[in-house]
Amino acid sequence: MKALPVDALPVAIIETLRAVLGEGNAALHEPCFQGNEQRYVQDCIASTFVSSVGAYVGRFEQALAEVTGARRAVAVVNGTAALQVALQLAGVEAKDEVIIPALTFVATANAVHYLGAIPHFADSEDQTLGLDPAALRDWLSTIAERSGAGAGRRNRHTGRRLRALVPMHCFGHPCDLDALLAIAQDYQLALVEDAAESLGSRYHGRHTGTFGLLGTLSFNGNKTITTGGGGAILTADMHLADHAKHLTTTAKRPHRWESMHDEIGYNYRMPNLNAALGCAQLEQLPNFLASKRRLAARYRDAFANAGLDQARLMQEPPGCESNYWLQTLILDERVADQRDAILTATNDAGLMTRPAWTLLHQLPPYRDCPRAPLPVAESLARRIINLPSSAGLA
Repeated sequence: MKALPVDALPVAIIETLRAVLGEGNAALHEPCFQGNEQRYVQDCIASTFVSSVGAYVGRFEQALAEVTGARRAVAVVNGTAALQVALQLAGVEAKDEVIIPALTFVATANAVHYLGAIPHFADSEDQTLGLDPAALRDWLSTIAERSGAGAGRRNRHTGRRLRALVPMHCFGHPCDLDALLAIAQDYQLALVEDAAESLGSRYHGRHTGTFGLLGTLSFNGNKTITTGGGGAILTADMHLADHAKHLTTTAKRPHRWESMHDEIGYNYRMPNLNAALGCAQLEQLPNFLASKRRLAARYRDAFANAGLDQARLMQEPPGCESNYWLQTLILDERVADQRDAILTATNDAGLMTRPAWTLLHQLPPYRDCPRAPLPVAESLARRIINLPSSAGLA
């Protein structure tokens, strides 16, 4: 591979990564299929029930509920669909505002937009990379006003109802849920967790995605477990779970032969074929999580031995257990201008790294959305580098 001229910091980071990963290429995050995947998928094919009907969907939903501690889990086609339906079930309507972090994947905002609602961006905190409760409370104290008895709060600048709050557990690290739940209660906001990245993560012993009215998961190919494409809605409310199941199966009323649909629903049910893959993946989740924690420890030791004071590795917040979905290096602000040089050098060396997502308020579709001051999110976006994180690397 052609060597490129690089300065000292990119070289030192490559050497440190090599100390953990050895020689050769390393993907950012790739799935690991070492269990019953082929057997379950072949069984699904043999049954001929590969689409929206079949035993593996219910089996996968039950296993998810057991793993997360949720009372119910409803499997759907992807995490974005899960969040869209969860927000609808939480009462989000067209022209409502939904508070979400600016530092998140675009799907969080898209799910809001699909309902005709408006994303309202809030800042993140340095310790968790999730929504900053203190900054959010300060912001709401200036822009939220009562809109009438029992009607919640509205944005005094836009006149729109503030309807929901969506914490996203960034790279698998739990947010400060206690403080965010208190804000949701004080401002009459429905709290819906975007736990797309945090399967296996726990906040004070309790699984993420189970604190709000509803929570959502993703099983895309780059997640801790995968169903190829897929997601799930978690809730303790049996009525909401039943409604979620109904909405995501085209709102079709059960009948032996009639096709009667009693409301506008979605064709969002997870296919049985994907659920079969998910059942096998869930069986291996404890091993995946242990491997990712070992990888995090090896990175931590390697960077400590390297003596690099210009960067730090993201660690799980106090009182939390993170799944370390994506291992995250955070550059010091004084070397933030070297981020792209590090990304270029590492990727040229066959070590796949990437920056954080483009902040949502900087994307063309969302530039005019309401937002709080975002100094921390904007700083983090300049400094985050995700490192190779596959469970197989450990």
